[in-house]
Amino acid sequence: MEMNKNSSIKCSVQECKYNAVDESYCTLDEIKVGTHEKHPKVPQCTDCESFELR
Repeated sequence: MEMNKNSSIKCSVQECKYNAVDESYCTLDEIKVGTHEKHPKVPQCTDCESFELR
């Protein structure tokens, strides 16, 4: 089943099963963003909690 890219969600994580690899976009309608830090201050503190290994 081919999944279409969501042009609102850019993604460069090719290891994620929801990544449209040829175009660097996510194929999900929405994603959940979270953090692994108590008080995040920079983008590196955030995580895509919708990630699933390909």
